[in-house]
Amino acid sequence: MQAKLLRIFLVLFILILIHPSSLIAVTEQRTALVIGNSAYSSGPLKNPVNDATDMAAMLKKLGFFVTLKRNASLQEMDEAIEAFGNHLKRGGVGLFYYAGHGVQVNGTNYLLPVGAKINKESDVKYQAVDANKILDEMATANNGLNIVMLDACRDNPFARSFRNTTRGLAIVSSAPSGTFISYSTSPGNVARDGDGRNSPYTAALLKYMQAPGLTINDVFINVRSKIKKETGQVPWELSSLEGQFYFTPGFAKMISDTDVLDDENRKLEAEELKLEKEKTTLAKQKVLDEKRRKIEEEKAQLEDAKREADRLRAEAAAEKQAKKSTTLAMAKRPSQTSAGETGRDGHFIAYNNGTVLDTRTNLMWAAKDNGSDIYWQGAKSYCENYRGGGYSDWRMPTQDELAGFYDAGKTYKSDCGYDVHLTELVHLTGSWIWASETRGSEAASFNFFSGSRYWSYQSYDTFGRALPVRSGK
Repeated sequence: MQAKLLRIFLVLFILILIHPSSLIAVTEQRTALVIGNSAYSSGPLKNPVNDATDMAAMLKKLGFFVTLKRNASLQEMDEAIEAFGNHLKRGGVGLFYYAGHGVQVNGTNYLLPVGAKINKESDVKYQAVDANKILDEMATANNGLNIVMLDACRDNPFARSFRNTTRGLAIVSSAPSGTFISYSTSPGNVARDGDGRNSPYTAALLKYMQAPGLTINDVFINVRSKIKKETGQVPWELSSLEGQFYFTPGFAKMISDTDVLDDENRKLEAEELKLEKEKTTLAKQKVLDEKRRKIEEEKAQLEDAKREADRLRAEAAAEKQAKKSTTLAMAKRPSQTSAGETGRDGHFIAYNNGTVLDTRTNLMWAAKDNGSDIYWQGAKSYCENYRGGGYSDWRMPTQDELAGFYDAGKTYKSDCGYDVHLTELVHLTGSWIWASETRGSEAASFNFFSGSRYWSYQSYDTFGRALPVRSGK
C-alpha cells in the first residue's frame, strides 16, 4: 500500500513539474457577473464589450460560473445583480467585473447602463446603478470572499450638464469583510479606453490573472506596475481580505518547498528500520531485500523529483531577476547634459534650450506656449514648425498627453489671469491648449484651469494656445 501511494504521488508530482499551469486546483465554488457597456448614445466607447467578453472567457477558464451581459439596460443590470447575489448565498468566491462609463455624484459611484436618459445630475440616481448595490448583495450573501473590478473611470459624458465636475470614481468608504475592490485608476482620475482591442487595465488583468502561483495581491501589483509604466495612470485597490486567493493556483502554491519530499524520505527510512527488525528467516530476508530494492528505487525517484524542483525554482528566480533588470533598464529615461539644466520640479527637468523633460512619460515640452489666441490649424502648423532646442520633430499633443500633464496639486496664474494647474517650469499665457484629435469640423482641447477636455470648432474658435511636444530621445 505504501509503495502504491508513493507511485501515485510521483505521477502527480511529475505532472505538476511538466505542466504546472494545466493543473488548476480550484476547490471552492466560483461565481462571476461580467458586464460591458459600449453603445452609449452620448460618449460611446470602443473597448468595454471586448473587455467583458475576454474577461468572461478568462474567468470560465479559471473555474468560474460566469454570467455575461453586453450593452445592458438598467433593468437588465438590476436583474443580473440580484440573480448574482442569490447565487452567492450558496457560498464560495464572488467576482463582479464592469467595463463602461461610471460617474460619481456626491461621493457615490454609479455605473451607467446603455440607454440611460440623463439630462441633469439628479437623473443619475434613477437612470444608473448605484455601485453600492453590488456590495450590499455581497454582504447579504455572506459568502466569505468577494472581488470587485471596476474598469469604469472613463471621462463623464454628461459633465457639461452636471453641477459637480468631480472626475473619475470615488473611493468606497466601507465594504463587507473579505472584499477586494479594484479601480482602473486612482480616485478622481480618468482612465484610458485604449487603442487596441482591450483597455490597458483589462489587458494587463488578462495577462497576470492566468499566471500560475500569483496571489491576488501579486496580480494587482504587477498590473499597477505595467499600467503606470505604459500610460501614467495608477490603478487603485482596497482590500479587507483575511486570507490568500489565487486566480490560477500553480507550482508555488501546490509545493512551496521540499518539506513534502523530506517527509516521504523519513517515512521510507522508518519503513526500512521496521523491515530490518522483521528479518529472521531466509524467506523473510528475500522479502526484505525485494522491499528494500523497491524503496531505494522510489527514494531515487523522489530525489530526482526534488532536484528537478530545485532546478525549476532556480530558473524561475533567474527569469524573475532578468525581468527585473529589463524593467529597470527600460525605466531609465534619457537626459540632456546636466550642465544645461536650469531647474527641477519633481519629475520635470528644465533646460536652458527652452525645453522641459517629463522623466515619468519621457515627453519633452516647449517651455512656453505660442503666446496668443490661435485657430486649431494655426496651432498645428506652429507645433510642427517649432524648432526649440534644435529639434525638428515637434508636434501637437494629444488630449491624453495634456490630461497627463495636468496636476491639480500645482497652481500658478497664467498671463490671462486664470489659475492653471501644472508645473511652473512650463509657462502658459492662457488656460486652453489645442490637442491633435479631430472629429469632422471639431477639434479637441484641454483646459488647465478646470482639468476638463472639450471639443470646439477648428475654424471658428480662437481661444486656444499651441504648446509643442515631442518624444524624448
